Amino acid sequence: MLMATETKNLEKLTKNLGLYLGQDQLEQVKKAYFFAANAHSGQFRVSGDPYVSHPLAVAEILGKLKMDEDCLSAAMLHDVIEDSGIPKTFLKKEFNKEVANLVDGVSKLDKVELSSKKDIQAESFQKMVLAMSEDIRVIVVKLADRLHNMRTIKYLNHEKKNRIANETIEIYAPIAHRLGMHQIYRELEDLAFQNLYPYRYKVIDQAIKKNSRGRKKILKKVESSINQKLNENGLNCSIISRRKHCYGIYKKMKKQSKTLNEVLDVYALKITTSDAMDCYKTLGVIHNAFNPIEGRFKDYIAIPKSNSYQSLHTGIITFEGLPVEIQIRTNEMDELAEFGIAAHWAYKSGKKDNPAQARARRWVNGLMEINERSESASDFVEVIKTGLVSNEVYVFTPQGDIIDLPRDSTPVDFAFALHSDIGLHCSGCRINKNLAPLSVPLESGQTVEIITDKVPQANPSWLEFIRTSRARSAIRHNLKSLKDSEARKFGKHLLEQSLNVHETKLRDVPKNKIKRLLTSLNIKSVRELLENIGSGKRSSLVVAHQIMQFLDDKEKDEVQFSNLHITGSEGLVVTYSSCCRPIPGDHVIAHFSKSRGIVIHQERCKNILPIRHDPALCSPVQWEDTLSGDFSVEIKIVAEDKAGILAEVSAVIAEYSSNIESIKSDPPIGEKVDLYILLAVTNRNNLARILRRLRRKDFVLSATRMHSWEQRNATLPIIEEVNSENR
Repeated sequence: MLMATETKNLEKLTKNLGLYLGQDQLEQVKKAYFFAANAHSGQFRVSGDPYVSHPLAVAEILGKLKMDEDCLSAAMLHDVIEDSGIPKTFLKKEFNKEVANLVDGVSKLDKVELSSKKDIQAESFQKMVLAMSEDIRVIVVKLADRLHNMRTIKYLNHEKKNRIANETIEIYAPIAHRLGMHQIYRELEDLAFQNLYPYRYKVIDQAIKKNSRGRKKILKKVESSINQKLNENGLNCSIISRRKHCYGIYKKMKKQSKTLNEVLDVYALKITTSDAMDCYKTLGVIHNAFNPIEGRFKDYIAIPKSNSYQSLHTGIITFEGLPVEIQIRTNEMDELAEFGIAAHWAYKSGKKDNPAQARARRWVNGLMEINERSESASDFVEVIKTGLVSNEVYVFTPQGDIIDLPRDSTPVDFAFALHSDIGLHCSGCRINKNLAPLSVPLESGQTVEIITDKVPQANPSWLEFIRTSRARSAIRHNLKSLKDSEARKFGKHLLEQSLNVHETKLRDVPKNKIKRLLTSLNIKSVRELLENIGSGKRSSLVVAHQIMQFLDDKEKDEVQFSNLHITGSEGLVVTYSSCCRPIPGDHVIAHFSKSRGIVIHQERCKNILPIRHDPALCSPVQWEDTLSGDFSVEIKIVAEDKAGILAEVSAVIAEYSSNIESIKSDPPIGEKVDLYILLAVTNRNNLARILRRLRRKDFVLSATRMHSWEQRNATLPIIEEVNSENR
């Protein structure tokens, strides 16, 4: 017997679905609901609600996306196989093949003997991807299922909430973004963020609301002014303000190293038009009325994003200096932007895919290719997680086709994006008709031509600079397929090449040094070492440097390389460059120096830029989470020139358990003075807290970190090598 709430919700859903579905289609959805209600009879959710309330809510979400009757029926039935033991064949008989396949694709993994819950989740995801390759609607139902589970997550225990929220933010939200389903993507991210970091979410959410209230009048004035200008030019457009979502603001703060106030001080308006030509006319009118912000214009209409998102983006300075982001697109583009692959689905009836659906199918085919090469479900999930979401670059083939890739992708990534065989045969490239290294990051607008060799051979060193999951999985698969003898031969060739950089031959290395190396690496023989190098398990560059260290018999009294995540780097000495002063949390790169071993620089350090893309000299590295110790960093404080400044600044720094190593200043200009302070911090978070505290001081005009790519002329030392008693 249906409870009153479910009856009311079913009637509401039926009414909404009736706006775009026919009577026969509605009857199928209602039949699916009553079937689910019977199958889940006596079952309840953790909240205490009847279990059938969940599939009904999932169908409501899909109804707002205007999905078809088979998809809606699958939403009603998506848990009956798992929770009620009803076989797929029975669903096929009661409904149809499509509904049965959709339900099977969304159903969680059947109980199997696996080593961990993580493996079960990975195999469940792998199964879902396989089902997606048959019918992309599987992921649409799954995303709606996940969205309702996130909306009701408060009833779960802490451990389960964290696991589901992490899975949502790492996999499901990025998939929604990849498929262009931005409404669901934004809500999934915010719900996961709210559960993982409730305090951070609360602070940002309250700041958004407070900021919006304070700027409401100015924004209304901007909207009114733009609307008037558009009407004067005969353009009939719709303008709405767009609220930024909390996790989006949080990501921008982390990526751009900005404070909450700096990120919040940007407002967004969305303008929709009837056709694409009006989008460009609208852009012209707005740029005529307000000053555009340099570097903010993006034309995603001419070159859509990989998820088929189309829009014009610009930024303008409006009344009272308020910066406003503007998005301009047609009504059809807007529907595609919000709903992605779900847009227009109910009206398809075998018609051609919309652009988002076509691109989604290509993406799923790519996932299938990666799946075939993966050794396990967990390996598959880890590989694709790295390539789900990223900023993009758009490059051209010599024939003029557009290839979209993640930011910092290389010609090797480009080659594998064209076809796996092209990637495996890749031996060189031309960028804009000029020969270029395979490791150089690509930039939007470049034309890339791949030079191929007759003999296919992936190079293990490529793994150190490629960005795409497709390239990574193909290279690993190729290297694993090598016979031991082939891997050994290839590994010896790579090690010889790396030793040549040090003007050393492998045959000239004494046997006792090789023995010490093998012992330190816990490897039984030279054969095993060479096989590891040839199959990509160990870096020839790092092994060569380890050999040179044993030859030099240097004392290892500095920070060990085991503190950093890098394959094959055990026991290697590491120093931190004084030119850019990297600290944990920075994006860093390792430079292989003959005199100093491995030297860590910031990625943007001006001294490393000329060689950063040379794999013989540099390699990307990551900080170990458990790394401890103090790291030197320089900050610049612009302050009012008055007595007592140093005492107050020193007190703030001491408050956060940081030590001052030196202080210098420029001669005062007017009533201002520039201070350059070298201090010891534990990581970026420690530094950020110090800078925030300093900025709150009335006499401090600005407090920022100094980098090697910034210029300064501080010549006046105030304190040098301050001893610990005075810190």
